Amino acid sequence: MPELSRESERGRAVVPWGAAEVTGPSMVPTLYHGDRLLVRWGGRVRPGDVVVLRHPFQQDLLVVKRAKERREGGWWVLGDNAFAGGDSTDYGVVPEDLVLGRVRFRYRPPAAGRRSPLALVRWAASAVRPVLAERSVSRRLRAR
Repeated sequence: MPELSRESERGRAVVPWGAAEVTGPSMVPTLYHGDRLLVRWGGRVRPGDVVVLRHPFQQDLLVVKRAKERREGGWWVLGDNAFAGGDSTDYGVVPEDLVLGRVRFRYRPPAAGRRSPLALVRWAASAVRPVLAERSVSRRLRAR
């Protein structure tokens, strides 16, 4: 499950924005290990949003998941990588007060050793992207 290497408290943040770094594969292909995130602490969460939340059983651990649907008692959250686990299928509904904020942008740092002009142009074109609410990755794979 992606853990965040830096933490900022929603209630204690001076500004409503913060940065975080992803570790782990559970949000692949949306987020990769090493991606940096710009997080909007607090605010309204909608189904499909990528959110930062406290792990229900280890509340000192922050994770990033996709909020799939609102259920009684909180949010059902899933990782985009179905094979990685570590989401609501393991720990159930996440209470609303454990959801800290929405991920707005991701930034991928340049890969080490890629210094050619073409590699830098490719990186610059794809390094910063908004993280948008996605309806469902699996919906695209279903037969029509």
